Amino acid sequence: MPDPAPATALVVMGVSGIGKTTVAAMLADRLGWPMAEADEFHPAANIEKMTSGVPLTDADRVPWLAAIRNWISTRAAAGDSTVLTCSALKRFYRDLLREADARVRFVHLDGTQEVVRERLAGRSGHFMPPSLLRSQFADLEPLGRDEDGVVVDAAASPEAVVDSALTRLGLA
Repeated sequence: MPDPAPATALVVMGVSGIGKTTVAAMLADRLGWPMAEADEFHPAANIEKMTSGVPLTDADRVPWLAAIRNWISTRAAAGDSTVLTCSALKRFYRDLLREADARVRFVHLDGTQEVVRERLAGRSGHFMPPSLLRSQFADLEPLGRDEDGVVVDAAASPEAVVDSALTRLGLA
């Protein structure tokens, strides 16, 4: 009997305010997979820095990314495919996530600073201030051609983004 297909983790990535949570929730609903917010894995010190308008360093992010990677592996060991949000701005960060014991695939939500600035202006109750948007775009390394995933225009409606991502990932 052949081995069952490995669990998959879909990581909805991009800068803060691009629409990761909305898209990830819709993907999780359509696929029937559990969802997690990467923000929930941040230690208090990271949240305090971001709330104060101080960008995180790579050293701040490594333990956070390791916790996310470990969560993916734990869920995969239980046979669960998952959907999660994570900025995953740099390839180095994505490489850490790919160390999980699952097939880690990315849905890179791409958009302009203007689109994101408008969305951030309408958002409340989040610890990431709009003042850090410039640093997010400066850190962003787009998904490489050799990385398992797709780039989707976040300016489209959430439904169109989800439809495109699922079709292009072969999960529709």
